[in-house]
Amino acid sequence: MNTTELSWFKSSYSDGEGGACIEVAYDWRKSSYSGAEGGECVEVAAHPSAIHIRDSKNTPGPEITVLPTAWAAFVSYATR
Repeated sequence: MNTTELSWFKSSYSDGEGGACIEVAYDWRKSSYSGAEGGECVEVAAHPSAIHIRDSKNTPGPEITVLPTAWAAFVSYATR
């Protein structure tokens, strides 16, 4: 389930005038098992080369980024 609207942001390598940079947005998703109040959940944004993970209660806070193979191994282990 999609949890937020896409939030576009520029690379931290962009100069003050905007330069020749690209803006990106993550499509954050939360488990369908999450309650309406949010609960103790993480949100995940998938990309072919990286999986971004954040705390659903602190969305502007830090994120963890892992390789898709590491995420697949974690999900496989967690769902046994």
